Amino acid sequence: MRPGYAAPRLRALMDRAVRATALNLSGLTVLTEAATGAYATTAVVAAMAGAARVYAFAKPSRHGSVVEAEAEVLRLAACADVAPRVTVVQAIEVDLLRRVDIVTNSGHLRPLNAWLLNGLPGRAVVALMFEAWETRPGDIDLDVCRRRNIPVVGVNERHPTVDVFSFLGPLCVRQLHDCGIAVYGSRLALLCDNDFAAWIRRGLQAMGASVELFARSADVLPEAWDAIVVAMRPLAAPDAKFEIEAADVRHLAAVSPPGIAVVQFWGDVDRGALKAHGLSPWPPDPPSRGHMGILLSAIGPEPVVRLQAGGLRAAELVFRGELPGQDGIAQLLTGAPPRSPATTPPGSYGNGSEA
Repeated sequence: MRPGYAAPRLRALMDRAVRATALNLSGLTVLTEAATGAYATTAVVAAMAGAARVYAFAKPSRHGSVVEAEAEVLRLAACADVAPRVTVVQAIEVDLLRRVDIVTNSGHLRPLNAWLLNGLPGRAVVALMFEAWETRPGDIDLDVCRRRNIPVVGVNERHPTVDVFSFLGPLCVRQLHDCGIAVYGSRLALLCDNDFAAWIRRGLQAMGASVELFARSADVLPEAWDAIVVAMRPLAAPDAKFEIEAADVRHLAAVSPPGIAVVQFWGDVDRGALKAHGLSPWPPDPPSRGHMGILLSAIGPEPVVRLQAGGLRAAELVFRGELPGQDGIAQLLTGAPPRSPATTPPGSYGNGSEA
């Protein structure tokens, strides 16, 4: 295990995130995932914030087996002195769903389908665990949420107590380093049509790169680029395949050196077309549809812990009756009007004040 992922350090990071966001799940039941690495912290963060019961659903993935996920979550829960309130499950029963107050849109639980959503009580809230605009088609049955007035709550990743966007630049630097691009002194084309742009560009420039930003593939100018970084918002259309299609690839090949790396930070790319035109896609294995090409945890557990605490805090505030504000931590994607503010416990603040 890398020292940065040692259980005592993770406990310190989780405690810091709970305090920073003023996360207070006292008396609530949370359904989330049991995962490995930095994502093992989600269930434990909820318990550290006072959740009465946390159910963590485990299933095998490319990141670890059920046995490994259960072991990591329970070991971390024991280190944080919350093990009695964390239960790892391998099946989700209707009786369990009826007790849930907050369910997270985490990898092992996705998609949040009609069966799961219809099993939740009327008071339940879905924690999106990222910003509302980043929602991917097919992750959540939003029609059921609208029909049942189940709030789906995004988290403001730019809120000062979360500040996950500040990790996007370092994350892109790591991905370029893995690709064999030094970044320092490199000439980079950043193809980005969303709010990630300024944060990625700033991080790359801080490492000494020259970065030109383009919102469309057709706008990329001829240059001796060292790499093209793709960070395009996934398309909402269910039949859409790629954000960067064959016509885009032809243009990129025409304005770039032969064999240039096309680094898939976010957004789906026609990799067959890239290879056919002599371009080099990175990473070697394509990410799942609509997913990032590198995990936040690639640069350490900090951004993941902050994001998980922030996502839970955003859902908690809506559950307690806070109205999401423009500069607040919660973003209401869909669902019922907020509950009565009288249900918000003392010490809970809509702007995530320090505890």
